[in-house]
Amino acid sequence: MDDTDDLLYEDFDDSDILELEGTDRGEAETESETEDTDLVYGVNVKTLPPGTPVYQLRISCSNETIFSVYNGPELKPGTVVFVPTRYGKDLARLSGRVCGRALSGISKITRIDRVATCADLEKERINREKEEEAFKLCKRKISERNMDMKLISVHFLIEEAKIIFFFTAESRVDFRELVKDLVSVFKSRIELRQIGIRDEARITGGLGVCGRSFCCHAISDKLKPVAIKMAKEQNLSLSSMKISGPCGRLRCCLAYEHGFYAEQRHTMPNENTKISVDGTLWKITEVNAVRGAITLRSEDGRLQTLSKDKFEKTDNQWVIRK
Repeated sequence: MDDTDDLLYEDFDDSDILELEGTDRGEAETESETEDTDLVYGVNVKTLPPGTPVYQLRISCSNETIFSVYNGPELKPGTVVFVPTRYGKDLARLSGRVCGRALSGISKITRIDRVATCADLEKERINREKEEEAFKLCKRKISERNMDMKLISVHFLIEEAKIIFFFTAESRVDFRELVKDLVSVFKSRIELRQIGIRDEARITGGLGVCGRSFCCHAISDKLKPVAIKMAKEQNLSLSSMKISGPCGRLRCCLAYEHGFYAEQRHTMPNENTKISVDGTLWKITEVNAVRGAITLRSEDGRLQTLSKDKFEKTDNQWVIRK
């Protein structure tokens, strides 16, 4: 497909984006998406006065977190506010205030427009009902047209006549006819966003094998790169069934916990390291980074487990403190 057929593709988080606008007459028109730096992140972090409260907000439709400031009284956790997002002005819920060292890691900040009113919350409730119906309709249209795509969620913006459809697909999908169907029904601007499989898990959520909510959904919305090397350093089975999440990709917790394991292993000898103690040669058979424990086996088969504090590196060689 080319850009001349009322389509606009752009790179966005390794996904392909198609954005079209439908007029009340049901026509499809193109509209260029505003850059995040122009629309959303309008606050220069370095120019904020000292002590300015910085809040963490969560966008419900995509389960993303953003950081914002507010020109008004200090806000409490749970407050629902209007804020510019990359999808347009929308509601977000305040998780809390960002303090201490966490502030140094923030490079992009937006500004809260206003606190949501009771009327806004009622409209959001009504929109949730509309989204359920729009989801069913769009899914039916996808099935009727036999399109190779999976609809994930639908979101109605509060202050804009705009509906966002999130979907996954193995490759680019020509859904111009689908857009026409949706525009003819909703008479609104229709935006389809293709997301990755990991993004699907982040948005929809679920329970992992640990019995807790997905890390990408409950802990952080930032999908860090995950490598098989992380599983090796954590002494985990390399079976794909055991180290892959429900999304089919390596588990996010491998990346979240990697820093701890890397720091711990730096202060501990590796497996198979040999250490001589009073004339007896011992071999390290297991290193437990979580417990900080190291198991050794002697030449005559004896086993002993010691704390990592018992070991030190001298002249590039590990020894046991006496």
